[in-house]
Amino acid sequence: MADYQTIRTIGAGARTAEIDVGLRAHMNKVYGLMSVGMLLTAAVAWGVGTNETLLTAIFATPLKWVVMFAPLAMVFAFGALINRMSVAAAQLFFYAYASLMGLSLSFIFAVYTGTSIATTFLVTAIAFAGLSLYGYTTKRDLSGMGTFLMMGLIGLVVASIVNIFLASSALAFAVSVIGVLIFAGLTAYDTQSIKNEYIEHAQHGDEAWMGKSAIMGALRLYMDFINMFMFLLQFLGNRE
Repeated sequence: MADYQTIRTIGAGARTAEIDVGLRAHMNKVYGLMSVGMLLTAAVAWGVGTNETLLTAIFATPLKWVVMFAPLAMVFAFGALINRMSVAAAQLFFYAYASLMGLSLSFIFAVYTGTSIATTFLVTAIAFAGLSLYGYTTKRDLSGMGTFLMMGLIGLVVASIVNIFLASSALAFAVSVIGVLIFAGLTAYDTQSIKNEYIEHAQHGDEAWMGKSAIMGALRLYMDFINMFMFLLQFLGNRE
């Protein structure tokens, strides 16, 4: 009996170690995919944003509405089609989304100074790294934050739409501050959620799920970063 228990303990320990190694590889893939997506976004945004002819052709015409809302449509399409996509197709879709997001954000180079954009990006990167590390390492269960943050996000979207018509600077500032707080919370929450989802599926050996999961995780963290950056830019950025 003692030998059997010893074997069970060793087996369980080996399985846990295997999951830990797999988790680190999974998270490295998530952050790697996200980083490539961010580089694509930055490259497209800078390339278009520093070209006055392209900016005018896009944002001085009705095409701007297509460019602005196409990334949102792609997110919904991604969620609907992910189960039918191969891993390679899902990865390509994510990179296409990141590039289109860069196109939709290119206007910031015509509105804000290059220095303030770079500074805000650095601040966002430092904050994101700290929040994501907290979400990964904390023993506290952050799942309870999810519902609260999603409710806050819905309220934030409604307030943003209302302010399109009101054009209130005070409301815009409040939306920016609340937006930063919401996406800061989502960064920690999503990181822990990605980690827990991997552990749950790894125990069942769900290999087919894991490849696409890394891409979906990269998309979630990418969106947290982009939104936190944009809200920070609204009250940290110096306008041209």
